[in-house]
Amino acid sequence: MRHIVILGNGISGITAARELRKHTDDQITVVSDETPHFFSRTALMYVYMGHLEFQHTKPYEDWFWTKNRIDLLQVRVDTIDFSNKLIQYAGGQTLTYDVLILAVGSQPNFFDWPGQQLQGVQGLYGKPDLDRMEASTAGIRQAVVVGGGLIGIELCEMLLSRGIRVTFLVREKTFWSSVLPPEESAMVTRHIRDHHVDLRIDTEMAELRDNGAGRVDAVITKTGETIPAEFVGVAVGVSPNIGFLKETPLDTDRGILVNEYLETNLPDVYAIGDCVQHRHPPAGRKPLEQIWYTGRIMGETVAKTLLGTRTRYQPGVFFNSAKFFDIEYQTYGNVANFLPDDGPEESFYWQHATENVAIRINYRVSDQAVTGMNVLGLRQRQDVWQQWIREGKSIKHVIEHLPQANFDPEFFRQFEVDIITRYNSENRDKPVALLKGRKGLFNLFGNRR
Repeated sequence: MRHIVILGNGISGITAARELRKHTDDQITVVSDETPHFFSRTALMYVYMGHLEFQHTKPYEDWFWTKNRIDLLQVRVDTIDFSNKLIQYAGGQTLTYDVLILAVGSQPNFFDWPGQQLQGVQGLYGKPDLDRMEASTAGIRQAVVVGGGLIGIELCEMLLSRGIRVTFLVREKTFWSSVLPPEESAMVTRHIRDHHVDLRIDTEMAELRDNGAGRVDAVITKTGETIPAEFVGVAVGVSPNIGFLKETPLDTDRGILVNEYLETNLPDVYAIGDCVQHRHPPAGRKPLEQIWYTGRIMGETVAKTLLGTRTRYQPGVFFNSAKFFDIEYQTYGNVANFLPDDGPEESFYWQHATENVAIRINYRVSDQAVTGMNVLGLRQRQDVWQQWIREGKSIKHVIEHLPQANFDPEFFRQFEVDIITRYNSENRDKPVALLKGRKGLFNLFGNRR
């Protein structure tokens, strides 16, 4: 019987443990210094906002682990002796393994700003960060959030829920313009300001000021402006949490380097989840992808290999989703934030005149095959869009069958007629008609027959 040790109790590590236990009697030990039990990391903001209690974020009851013979060890690992398959943790205690799965996650980025060590300055990644934020924001009135990504907008919403004024520093000229095309970025930028966030675009933090007692009391920008801040949330991305592995025989770069089977350069050592850097990423994917569902897929994949079926990591068509206050966002396939006029792809874009609703569909010029989409303010069916992109369906086919992808409830307003009307106005030489819609059949220019 093997002893399989998993470092990290996030979605990737726990998925691997559960999949292994379904099919093997091997001893399984999950090691983490964060919390005793697995929890949903994406739900932390709702704990702070009072929508959930922390116990509600745990998908499994505490007795689940003993019942399924998965040992949990809450300790901080100091060193790993890979040659002797030995893990050392607090007090010189050791743990041996036959197979090691590294699922050690990410950590918030910091960039050596003067004063970043002050009390009240932090990122948001795990439960300890949530606990620190609870303590640091009690009774405060003014906060600053630095960084224009998904964690940044979550921090803004969390702080506003407690009546704390928020100044949001974004170095781009519009929110998340490194990812979102200009129209979508502009829409979300307006929406953030509509929610009473003091959004400062094209603004970067230079340093943090000490109040004289070791706590932050202001942010100073690169232009010399001083912004009062009793709390500073840092949201400038995350990096693989691999500092303790850098001076070991394990091959690392920005993350732990793995092949297509999630194998490292060392025998019987695998890596999965946020800490991974793929030597040869699957088509359409990046070397580092710190997304919840990719971690789950990696956990399933490594379990299959350890159960005797060596399996490649195949995440399929890219997708992601988020929420910008009241605007739900989904993306499938590849949608660059900028397309050159003479490039190999074109983009169809529709946006409602007065509501925060929009859809973008990118497609190849050569064969009209859809390559990706963004949608804001509409709910779309993941399986439908992934199938369309995987099968290379044409933009014409997709526009004709848009109702198939609609996931909004029955009595929600539908926008397919407006979308096809815009498409046909831009493509008068090759108009299309909606097919298989709940509202009946529409003629070539989107009017109901």
